[in-house]
Amino acid sequence: MVFRTGLLLAVLCLAVGLPAQARLPLELGDGKALPSLAPMLEQTTPSVVNIATYTTVQVRNRLLEDPFFRRFFSVPDSRRRYRRTQSAGSGVVVDAAGGYIVTNHHVVEGADEISVTLADGRTLTAELVGSDSQVDLAVLRVKPTGPALTAIRFADSGRARVGDFVVAIGNPFGLSQTVTSGIVSALGRTGLGIDGFEDFIQTDAPINPGNSGGALVDLRGALLGINTAIFAPAGGNVGIGFAIPANMVQAVMNELIEHGRVRRGYLGMAIQALNPDLAAAFDLRDADGVVVVDVQDGSVADEAGLRTGDVILKMGDRRVERPADFHSQVAVTFVGDTVNLTVRRGQRERRLKLRIAEEEGDRVAGGRYDPRLAGTSLQNFRDPDSLTQGAGVLVTGVDADSKAGAADLRRGDVIVAVNRRPVRDLTELRESVLQSDQQLLLRVYRAGRFGYIAIR
Repeated sequence: MVFRTGLLLAVLCLAVGLPAQARLPLELGDGKALPSLAPMLEQTTPSVVNIATYTTVQVRNRLLEDPFFRRFFSVPDSRRRYRRTQSAGSGVVVDAAGGYIVTNHHVVEGADEISVTLADGRTLTAELVGSDSQVDLAVLRVKPTGPALTAIRFADSGRARVGDFVVAIGNPFGLSQTVTSGIVSALGRTGLGIDGFEDFIQTDAPINPGNSGGALVDLRGALLGINTAIFAPAGGNVGIGFAIPANMVQAVMNELIEHGRVRRGYLGMAIQALNPDLAAAFDLRDADGVVVVDVQDGSVADEAGLRTGDVILKMGDRRVERPADFHSQVAVTFVGDTVNLTVRRGQRERRLKLRIAEEEGDRVAGGRYDPRLAGTSLQNFRDPDSLTQGAGVLVTGVDADSKAGAADLRRGDVIVAVNRRPVRDLTELRESVLQSDQQLLLRVYRAGRFGYIAIR
């Protein structure tokens, strides 16, 4: 079973249910058939697959790793021990000719063997093309033998409305394909405490183990979202489920297929919500948009002409009314893209262009990412034998007079999480910091132990 947890969240899989409705008559007049979703499902369900993952994990015994214990009891040097684990999830075929399948990142994370079972019973070995933990999406590829795969069509999730009927398809509890129905309960849902970018379709979806990565489709059978999480304050299902919108899925999927990874550029600016008091201070007519509070010299934002105090109203064709709208657009902004911004400066609206370029190297001054990290120098960290699970961001220098230094961040610390979001490299650290409006809660590995450091 696959679980993905966040604050008040248990990540399982979406299977949508509705309250019992008034009973339909056994027959309709004039010999008409009862209303049914069967014709649509016959075309759609072959696109949804079951995913089984196998992972080899190291079993650690801290007692046997203690040098004093080994000497005292004449225990030879500890040998590494491993065990094999199995998990299950769902996926959706998005490209029949190429053999591409989309699922959740957390379904395949850490797997060293992945197999896919199609709706017709065939089982195929899959390879991981690429994965994006920040959006919780992964792309797999299979080489089918026999009949061709059936790919799903994409809906325009930007046109979804609260109240639209939806159908969830997946493999809950390892059962064969299961179909349930519901409605769209809310759009653009954020603030759930889930790692990474949040811009979810909410549905009255009971989520069950094994259904993560399955399809949420409209009544035409087009993919509206990828099922990913539930709100579960007591660890059980309360009928509040979430799916990643199809438009975001398609953008991230294309990036992973083309490059094997998601290449988000660094914009070099910080924003915050615009409330009525700030709007009045900036002499603005209303509080729509988000206000730019910092622009790094020489950054993409700087070169585009953004200034502190500018209010961002639109990114591309999407209105920006709150920080979550801004971050969800950053999630689908990649290296090589040109993003049109509509900003208000004073009483005038201006149109600017952000041209996204890739950063070079794996070292950076922390102040480039956030003023709270000013005075630090950071670099990517890799060590397969480390207790940090082999990845993080190494602190190579700290100014004692900086905020980070005052909070006791030290040279040699390895940052492995920011605000409870795992961090494996500078890109993930930058994205996590970008979404932090208040304090930075760093989880660091130092001298064989983990600890937390808060920087305000």
